[in-house]
Amino acid sequence: MSVNFRHENNLGIVELNNPPVNAIGHAMRQGLLDAVRAAEKLHLDRVIVMGLGRAFAAGADAREFDQPAQEPHLPDVLNAIDESFVPWIAAINGVALGGGAEIAMACRMRIMHPTAQIGMPEVTLGVIPGAGGTQRLPRLVGLEHALDMITSGRPISAQKAMEIGLVHDIDADVFDAAFLVNTEDLGCRVPTWELPAPDWDDAIAEKIAGGLAKKARGQIAPVKAIEVMKQGLALDFHDALKIERAAFLSLRTGSQSRALRHMFFAERGAKAPDHLTAEPVKVTTVAVVGGGTMGSGIAYACLSAGFKLCLLETDAHGVERAQHNVEKIISDSQQRGLLSDTRAGELRNNITYSTTYADAAQAELAIEAAFESIEVKRDVFQALEANLAPTAILASNTSYLDLNDIAGCVSDPSRVVGLHFFAPAHVMKLLEIIKGDATSDRAMATAFAMGKALRKIPVLAGVCDGFIGNRILTRYREAGDVLLMDGAVHWDVDEAMVEFGYAMGPYEVQDLSGLDIAYANRRRHDATRDPNRRYIPIADRMVQEGRLGKKTGVGWYRYPGGGGRVDDPLVEDLIREESHFAKVTRREIGKDEITKTLLLAMINEAANILYEGIAHSAADIDLVTVFGYGFPRWRGGLMHYADEVGVENIVRDLTELAKTDPIAWAVSPALIHCAQAGITLMQYRR
Repeated sequence: MSVNFRHENNLGIVELNNPPVNAIGHAMRQGLLDAVRAAEKLHLDRVIVMGLGRAFAAGADAREFDQPAQEPHLPDVLNAIDESFVPWIAAINGVALGGGAEIAMACRMRIMHPTAQIGMPEVTLGVIPGAGGTQRLPRLVGLEHALDMITSGRPISAQKAMEIGLVHDIDADVFDAAFLVNTEDLGCRVPTWELPAPDWDDAIAEKIAGGLAKKARGQIAPVKAIEVMKQGLALDFHDALKIERAAFLSLRTGSQSRALRHMFFAERGAKAPDHLTAEPVKVTTVAVVGGGTMGSGIAYACLSAGFKLCLLETDAHGVERAQHNVEKIISDSQQRGLLSDTRAGELRNNITYSTTYADAAQAELAIEAAFESIEVKRDVFQALEANLAPTAILASNTSYLDLNDIAGCVSDPSRVVGLHFFAPAHVMKLLEIIKGDATSDRAMATAFAMGKALRKIPVLAGVCDGFIGNRILTRYREAGDVLLMDGAVHWDVDEAMVEFGYAMGPYEVQDLSGLDIAYANRRRHDATRDPNRRYIPIADRMVQEGRLGKKTGVGWYRYPGGGGRVDDPLVEDLIREESHFAKVTRREIGKDEITKTLLLAMINEAANILYEGIAHSAADIDLVTVFGYGFPRWRGGLMHYADEVGVENIVRDLTELAKTDPIAWAVSPALIHCAQAGITLMQYRR
């Protein structure tokens, strides 16, 4: 049963019972409606509704979104609660999100547990509240708070909910507090739907909309929510609900909602493979080798998860740098209110710094974050093997290098695994877990357990140059450089990809990370590069002229005084000069062609990664591209987007491009197979 209903004397008790999070599906809607009718038939004094388990109700069952809406509809159920002569009290014992919050708002009174949260995250699934949320919330908390909650999708704490008037009380025993509510006082409370609507304020709405233009660029649902609220608040409550419901149903079938639901389920499906049954190593102490930007971020992430940590560096100067880097993250977190002074002190007490590997002997897991050189990494792993217990797991954070080569330098390569973090490691959610040829199930289980402890999104990847994400990135940059050589300029490329939905284009990103990093990677490939593959030297020349990016004040753009970027016409001159040297006749390349070309390049490379088994599913590639490389979430990730475009259309366009360059644009066998079999990339299996 999704809803348990019982009554004791004149009290009705409704328990939402659809574990693990009490998602609101058809059975729960019907159960709630039945409970309303039963309470009225019994002439009860009141009804208390609460969730079983850790949640009150975490919103609608998103699996029903692809199906026709089925009666009873949630708006009708909540209207029945709101208009019933038997008043309901919401005992919000855990998270109340989306439809869960709407259930609570339809009740006459709301009491929250101190640790509970309440929110309207519908926009994160590409829709708006569809069961009265756009109308009940502003009646309860006012226009500005309602607009902010609905358009941002961010949940709020019990304390915040109390401050803005969304709940009436906070209590550690919500049921007992609800039970003690005076019946007469409850009966005098005005039903939510009868509360007066706040006046519309264009200044407030424009302020919210301005923030959306930056934070939710390209997303439809937040903008639609503002429109619906404005229309609805000027109408009779029930007429407003009709407008809200129509907008909700329209958005639910749209491409953005499909994409966001895909990412919702892909993220929740990111876990250790079912076949991985080995017990992970119990980790209490972690060793991190390297205290640069990446190593310090990994160290902070481990400390925040409760691990003790030993950070190893090569010399006293390295230790001093590592201490500075970690301390900066801790101090910044304190200033932003993310860490209390007490907690910051605990983190500082749980880290030691050393130049001696023997000081890390107690670590059950070591994570190497040293310079991206195979020789350096081999030295590190041999030192770790000599000083750590033979049961300890040895992990490399390498971005490109062959994990099998690294593992080959230790006597037991089964204990070596790849843990590829993304900078900044304490912020970015993605974690590529790399399985080498000899990596044991025990090492893999430990890697996935570590990902869970660090609250990362783990994606399993095989060994190849760049694994999943950086291999796609390399192809993305290569295709961009070809566009520069043939007629584009870098700011047009950046603008085209920002308009598509990226926060930044590929050249501005290079300026932030440093052009020398990609340059070193290209030099690593000089000896093995296909001489017949077109090579573009523009980025090489940038480095040779000292244009390394923001850290030197000049890269693809100039950064006067270390500030924001400024277009640099000298770079355009350099690009044109290289085109002249290569005897290329430059042509006009519009933004639509730029976007299409770069996406086709990434899709084709990703399909090859899928075909080779480096990625185990198209959904895994979507997780990598969204959480590691800024692909717009509301487009569903690279592979979902490809399926939206249509595999047959992609094969056709790639075939045309292959006529101009049969090496770089050779169509992936995975795409050809999908087109011939009439299946999507999501359905593709090796």
